[in-house]
Amino acid sequence: MVIGDGVLTPAISVFSAVSGLELSMSKEQHRYVEVPAACAILIFLFALQHYGTHRVGFLFAPVVITWLLCISAIGVYNIFYWNPHVYQALSPYYMYKFLKKTQKGGWMSLGGILLCITGSEAMFADLGHFSQLSIKIAFTFVVYPSLILAYMGQAAYLSKHHIIETDYRIGFYVSVPEKIRWPVLAIAILAAVVGSQAIITGTFSIIKQCSALGCFPRVKIIHTSSKIHGQIYIPEINWTLMLLCLAVTVGFRDTKRMGNASGLAVITVMLVTTCLMSLVIVLCWHKSVFLAILFIFFFGSIEALYFSASLIKFLEGAWVPIALAFIFSAIMYVWHYGTLKKYEFDVQNKVSINWLLALGPSLGIVRVRGIGLIHTELVSGIPAIFSHFVTNLPAFHQVVVFLCIKSVPVPHVSPMERFLVGRVGPKEYRLYRCIARYGYRDIHKDDLEFEKDLVCSIAEFIRSERLECIIGIEDLETDEKMTVIGTSSSNLEVVRMCEDGEESSEMVEGIKMCENDDQDSSEIVCTSEIRESNTPQRLRKRVRFVVPESPGIDRDAKEELQELMEAREAGMAFILGHSYVRAKKGSSLMKRIVINLGYDFLRRNSRGPTYALTIPHASTLEVGMVYQV
Repeated sequence: MVIGDGVLTPAISVFSAVSGLELSMSKEQHRYVEVPAACAILIFLFALQHYGTHRVGFLFAPVVITWLLCISAIGVYNIFYWNPHVYQALSPYYMYKFLKKTQKGGWMSLGGILLCITGSEAMFADLGHFSQLSIKIAFTFVVYPSLILAYMGQAAYLSKHHIIETDYRIGFYVSVPEKIRWPVLAIAILAAVVGSQAIITGTFSIIKQCSALGCFPRVKIIHTSSKIHGQIYIPEINWTLMLLCLAVTVGFRDTKRMGNASGLAVITVMLVTTCLMSLVIVLCWHKSVFLAILFIFFFGSIEALYFSASLIKFLEGAWVPIALAFIFSAIMYVWHYGTLKKYEFDVQNKVSINWLLALGPSLGIVRVRGIGLIHTELVSGIPAIFSHFVTNLPAFHQVVVFLCIKSVPVPHVSPMERFLVGRVGPKEYRLYRCIARYGYRDIHKDDLEFEKDLVCSIAEFIRSERLECIIGIEDLETDEKMTVIGTSSSNLEVVRMCEDGEESSEMVEGIKMCENDDQDSSEIVCTSEIRESNTPQRLRKRVRFVVPESPGIDRDAKEELQELMEAREAGMAFILGHSYVRAKKGSSLMKRIVINLGYDFLRRNSRGPTYALTIPHASTLEVGMVYQV
């Protein structure tokens, strides 16, 4: 319903503002101007979203303050000019008298009365941008008095003009003095844009939270501000909302049906929020159940009255938010169900460390030269895709790295804390785990620079593994110890790698390590050459590690560094897992439809992992695996 509100609020806000043209032109001309003008403003509004709220946010406060002062002044003018006694309508007695006199007609009118508060709730969608205290102060001392004065002014005007028959619909612009209608129309359009911006941003936040919880397909999330975490932009959702807004505007073409749809969406959100608030009272605030029942009985009964009045207008436009809620709920359910089944399959088929130890150092396969980089979303354990690969093709690289790229909810991750490196299994297995952490405003390096930093982080881990000053966290399942390693460019105290081309004419065996007391660093140099009969010598890439001054490196570490250098010289291959989720045999028809059709369609049309976009295609190997869930 919140997403539906994000569709309906911009449409009705802009269309209502543009409807002021009705009083400035003939009815025939107005018919051909109102809808195109509203559509043009909506397209402009959604086209501005990619700039971010902070780029245009400096205009929001002046526009909103001007609009509130404008409607307050018009309300005060109408009160004193038409009916100064209208202030008595603030008494709840008149509400009771109205409902008692009109009965069913008054109850049905509550759906229209609800529109008096729709739009003001958009302020609470900005909780990601402002504090609760600032919103309370603004609503209590500015927004609420302005709305009361504006509605009292309109009531005063209607008390003197409700008998007059006119071709125009009675609305806000009728009560505006004719001399200032055009300036008020301009301010109203700007205020509609600002109000729509708030609910659009709230929709982005809802989608982002659902995606983080695995309840919505992966979408591209762009953080438009490095200071405020809540300011985001989602291109796919933005253009989808724009198309839906245009469809509603062109399809309905009048504020009555738009109001019925928007009213049902808003009151449903309020009713659900009240029900959830009762759970917060008991579970989070640890208050008595009796207090929660009183809360939901008092506020829920009032909201249920408005909800029932809005629901009877189902065929008059109120079906739109229900249809939108059904569509988005179906998408979220299918994606969450498929993701949950896929995760359960990963956990059940996770390769244990005992399986790895039983294979021996060679893993029971042929170890070829090079580095095999396996991308995985698991931060612990061995992914099933690795066992699937070596079972069907018993050969793998001499150095294996399980790489996990994680996005953390901070703007930037310090380069000194970029990598978490650990070992999987005993040393002779040459299996490593590396977790690369990026903030939402960090710029991902090109693949060559990333490869260099990754290899250097593993070399630094090997060098500092026995030092007492390492910072580690322990994985209870595999007994891994992860070490925080910075990038080679951010810290001169870590291992750095130099690559160049040279013409090798002899075989250098082992590691040549030169240490001088006068120098701050030592070089571990490894060169290798493949000799072929009757072939000219060719240019070979030469890799060497520049190691900072430290206690002596033992022989095992030297051998491990030598193998790492030889593997780097041979090249690096990227192994990506590609899963196909299918319902297992014997599943129900509904499950087969959800998994084989629904989830598969969403997975194919949603964004893949972010790291897959920066991997060189020439060195990529994609391993497919069917998940029978």
